[in-house]
Amino acid sequence: MSLRGLKSVALLALIFLFIWATLISCGQKAEEGAPAEETAVVSQEGIINFEGQVKTAVGNYMYVPQVSGFDLYLAGDFDASTLIGKEVKGEGEYTPERPSLLIVNTLEVKDESGTWQSLYTRSEEPTLEDYIDLKAREAYETLENLAYNKNKLWEGKETVKVYGQLEEITKEGQEPVYKIIVLDEKGKQIGRILIDNMTDFARYYLKKLHLYNKFWFYLKVKETVPWRVRRRTRELFHADLVFAGLF
Repeated sequence: MSLRGLKSVALLALIFLFIWATLISCGQKAEEGAPAEETAVVSQEGIINFEGQVKTAVGNYMYVPQVSGFDLYLAGDFDASTLIGKEVKGEGEYTPERPSLLIVNTLEVKDESGTWQSLYTRSEEPTLEDYIDLKAREAYETLENLAYNKNKLWEGKETVKVYGQLEEITKEGQEPVYKIIVLDEKGKQIGRILIDNMTDFARYYLKKLHLYNKFWFYLKVKETVPWRVRRRTRELFHADLVFAGLF
């Protein structure tokens, strides 16, 4: 075979390999993207049909990983935690005012035989008493350079946020006690905040983000811990926890 013929054969072989690799790559991408397309479909403006497995839930809030980008909310007297681990499908609606929240209109659950059973139909408007969107979170002031003797940093303020870890203290026969270990930029402990109450929305996000152990905590400031106790324990003030997130 001539040199020109060898070059032609080599060129054809390279073209074939390129086409084959492209087809394989496209096939893999299509396979990876299929679940999201099949489980969350926009049927009309503001309405989404969804299907998937409930990963976690607290109160009225529910997380279904297949419904990417949304937290699901069931209005009314409904305990979504009973659905953890179950397959569900339904219809929900969202608005520009709440772009990350999907208000569930109808919900079905798959029973042990694999049959879909109607479980929920929304009959009232959502109250969303403890829901805090991204815009509302921007109003929470960041507390920096905290110390037990710097009570003026938090006193007189209603809402603040701090970075740290949640500490749960349990004693037999008693309800768990929660404290936030506040960390500085270098990860050093600079104080503790006593949590009196925690909203369902905050509990939901702590469970949803269970793979993480450090958060931004959004708080409603309450009373300051007495001076002597502050100096000894580094416990700064009491607060209600309203949200916990990665930013």
